[in-house]
Amino acid sequence: MGEFFSVACAACWALAVVLFRRSGETLPAFELNLFKNLLATGLMVPTILLVDGLAWPGYSPLEWLIVMLSGVVGIAVADTWYLRALNLMGASRTGVVASLYSPFVILLSILFLGEMLIWWQYFGFLLVLAGILLVTWRQNRRDVSLRAIRLGVAFGAGAVLLMACGIVMVKPVLETQSFMWTMGVRLAAGATGMLLFMHVTRGWERVARHYRSPQPWGMIVVGSLLGSYLSMMLWLAGYKLTQASVASVLNETAAAFIVLFAWLFLKEDMNWRRVAGIAMTFSGVGVMVAF
Repeated sequence: MGEFFSVACAACWALAVVLFRRSGETLPAFELNLFKNLLATGLMVPTILLVDGLAWPGYSPLEWLIVMLSGVVGIAVADTWYLRALNLMGASRTGVVASLYSPFVILLSILFLGEMLIWWQYFGFLLVLAGILLVTWRQNRRDVSLRAIRLGVAFGAGAVLLMACGIVMVKPVLETQSFMWTMGVRLAAGATGMLLFMHVTRGWERVARHYRSPQPWGMIVVGSLLGSYLSMMLWLAGYKLTQASVASVLNETAAAFIVLFAWLFLKEDMNWRRVAGIAMTFSGVGVMVAF
């Protein structure tokens, strides 16, 4: 089930990204990300009450610190750095840098969780990574300065490293404590971190101005429900029920799902390279989970 949830998370996130592509034409990325995280945090309150009732989580002080730190590091700081990389060097280059996520998780899982992949799982990982690179790589002929690329790579690599740190540090808590509480506290900590960042940078007026302007709120709300609430639940469930190293590789299939859904729903071009990349990605998934 862990493998299933990890692939379902990738598909759910990809569908949300397709909606975000349309809504992002009028609402900037930071404001969109803040809205989806605040919405998901609000939805976690009735969800926790429905699943766990009024019972308080049995976290130790250290576990409280770990879950909140995971949210701040993996949602607030990492998302901010990722958006910075996106602005500096564009979506295609950032997508390639984001493929470092699963290698980071695998390395951290081996170092801190004692996980190990079997040789054929490494082969599946290489297939997935090669497929993602084939799908996402584009020749970008727009002039981007070398300094912007260097800064973008630094922010992008730092972002996915922090995402990997956030999930690896919280995995032991996920395995022993309330799933819904862990998800809710992590989201709340991440959203709070973003609000604090806005306070420090005095960005309240800018964000409020964008929220007051006409937006496709129906699309934004549906995308936020899929991209933050549902996909976060599937994402954490995957890490709870299978090895973090395996879940991270399966999460990488989101890039292939995005290309597929963009072709189906946004009528974007599909060529042989993308078809081959999608086929290679899901072949790698098959190798990872079938044996």
